[in-house]
Amino acid sequence: MPQQRVRGKPCNMDWRDEGILLAARAHGESSAIIEVFSALHGRHAGVVRGGGSRKMAATMQPGGQLDLTWRARLEDQLGSFTVELTRARAGLILGDRLALAALSSICALCRFALPERQPYPGLYSETLELLDALARPGWLRIYAIWELQLLEATGFGLDLQQCAVTGARAGLAYVSPRTGRAVTHDGAGEYASRLLPLPAALIDPGAQMDANAMREALRLSGHFLHQWLAEAHGRALPEARNRLIATLD
Repeated sequence: MPQQRVRGKPCNMDWRDEGILLAARAHGESSAIIEVFSALHGRHAGVVRGGGSRKMAATMQPGGQLDLTWRARLEDQLGSFTVELTRARAGLILGDRLALAALSSICALCRFALPERQPYPGLYSETLELLDALARPGWLRIYAIWELQLLEATGFGLDLQQCAVTGARAGLAYVSPRTGRAVTHDGAGEYASRLLPLPAALIDPGAQMDANAMREALRLSGHFLHQWLAEAHGRALPEARNRLIATLD
C-alpha cells in the first residue's frame, strides 16, 4: 500500500524538469515569482532568487524554454526555482506583432485553463510545437488547432469526426454550441442559423487558414472556452486572447 503523505509534513520535494515560462512578476527587491508549464509537473509556481535583476531579464521572458530545478521543504509550499534558459523565443519574433500576440495568448490561456501541478504531457508537446512554429510562416492553423487541443486536454474536447445527426464524416460544416459535436449541412437543416460555423481548415489540411478563417476558428474555440471553462470559474477569458483577435484585423 502506498504511504499516505501528510499535508505539511517535511518531505523531499526536489525535482528537475524542463518547462515553458508563462509569467514572471517581481517579488521583493530582486527576486521574482514565476509560473511555468513543465513537462512532468504541469503548471507550477516558485520563487527565483535574483530573478528580478537585469542579469536575468533575458531569462524571464514569457515563452522561453527553461531547465528547472524546484525545491521545497513542505509539499504545499510555494518553493523556489533555479532556472537556466535553454531556448529564447520572444526575441525571434520581435518584429511580428501577430506572433507576439499569439505567444502572449498561449501563455495566458495555459495559466487560465490548466489546474496547478497537474501534468499534461501531450498538451505540453503540442504547446512546444506551436511556440517554435511562431517564428515560421503558416502557424495560424497550428494555433487554431492548439486551442482545441487545450479544450481536449482539460476534458472539454469537441467531436469533429462525424455528424451528430446523420453520422456522416464528409461535409461537416457546423458545430452545436451546446454539445460541441459537428453537423453537416444536411444534418443542420433549418437549425443551421443556430449553429457555429466549422472552418474547413480545422479539419482539412488542404484548406487555407487565412485571417478570416482564423477569426472563425477562434470564435468556435472561444465559445467553448467561455462556456465550459470561464463561466464555470466565474471569470473572463484572458485579455491577451482578445488582443490576438484584434491584431488579426
